[in-house]
Amino acid sequence: METTRQQKIAKQIQKDVAEIFQKEGAGIVRGALVTVTAVRISPDFGYAKVYVSIFPFDRSAATMKEIEHQNWFIRRALGQRIRNQVKNVPELQFFLDDSLEYIEHIEEALKHDKPE
Repeated sequence: METTRQQKIAKQIQKDVAEIFQKEGAGIVRGALVTVTAVRISPDFGYAKVYVSIFPFDRSAATMKEIEHQNWFIRRALGQRIRNQVKNVPELQFFLDDSLEYIEHIEEALKHDKPE
């Protein structure tokens, strides 16, 4: 169960990381559409799990590899934004949120299986 403070910090991190990808991280995402879908933060604010959705789906593995490689840059940019709200900038762990890809796969399967 997340506390209210955890929820507020998680929302702020979600907003800020999305802004970092949009403005400063053009070299990281290289033309892919990266959406920060959720952030879960530990009770001690030491770790944050950042869930991202990447479009087009076929470039998700390469984009995730680049995001992990540039984790230090994203964390530093995040630290500049939230330095007045938390003592320490949390370690960031990025996870691929493939729920949109799953939904698209189901829709395609339903389209092809329609009785005519």
